[in-house]
Amino acid sequence: MMPVRRDLRFNLPKERACDWHVQGSHVTHFFNSLSLLFPAGERFFMDSVRHYRDQIDDPELKKQVLGFIGQEAMHTREHVEYNDLLQEAGLPAHKLDRRLWAMLNFGRKILPPSYQLAVTVCLEHYTAMLASLLLEDSSRIGGSVEGYTQMWTWHALEETEHKSVSYDVWNTVLKPGPGRYLLRAGTMLTTTVMFWLIVFDYHVRLIIADRKRGGHIRGMWRVVKYLYGPRHGVFPRIAGDWLSFFRPGFHPWDHDNRAQLARIDALVAAVDATNAATPSARKATRRGVQAAA
Repeated sequence: MMPVRRDLRFNLPKERACDWHVQGSHVTHFFNSLSLLFPAGERFFMDSVRHYRDQIDDPELKKQVLGFIGQEAMHTREHVEYNDLLQEAGLPAHKLDRRLWAMLNFGRKILPPSYQLAVTVCLEHYTAMLASLLLEDSSRIGGSVEGYTQMWTWHALEETEHKSVSYDVWNTVLKPGPGRYLLRAGTMLTTTVMFWLIVFDYHVRLIIADRKRGGHIRGMWRVVKYLYGPRHGVFPRIAGDWLSFFRPGFHPWDHDNRAQLARIDALVAAVDATNAATPSARKATRRGVQAAA
């Protein structure tokens, strides 16, 4: 699967930044807390993979790495602008963004490159799981404000498109054996704890900062059902995929959802149509351009 860099722009109404999701502001802020992780997180991903690029002999994998870096760069740009809207809405977006940058920069100084790549592999599995859920279950985001829905769908499709790249780099540059497996499995356990602690911390802080909207009891019940509901909750739905990561022979494409990628052209057309119909929208520029280093 060859990742393709698509330079898309999205019409994100700033007045809806705190309540763009159809289920209200509390679920909106769950997505917003994830968005706050992407500028620093995806720079970390790019750097950890780029570190090993010269050790890759396979020309196909080298091209996939270029596509991966190109896609993550576009995601970073769009989420920076998205997060600026949260800041304008009175939320502490920039403060929380700086906090994560500081944490990951410290990690770069003290963690060996192999562990940094392991963290990337684990978090790329998380983005792939969440992307798959969003794409395969229309109730995740359906009926929400169009521009935000388009942006999250685009991000989910591209995370799916490149979901195996960091893992394939991992298998290429690290020596096979029990040590590689134990590093991968152990890193997933520690990364899981850290990832969700940060997400929940950011989520709560956004809800508190946005408390002027009220409706907290109803909003909290909605977000609890959204995340923990036994049939449709995020965590029950991704539990099996999370456990699959610990199989010694695991590969991201064991869950083969590449059929979802057929949606990309229609999404690009829809973004173009939205931008053309909205004079104030940021226009889509170059699309489908292969990433450059």
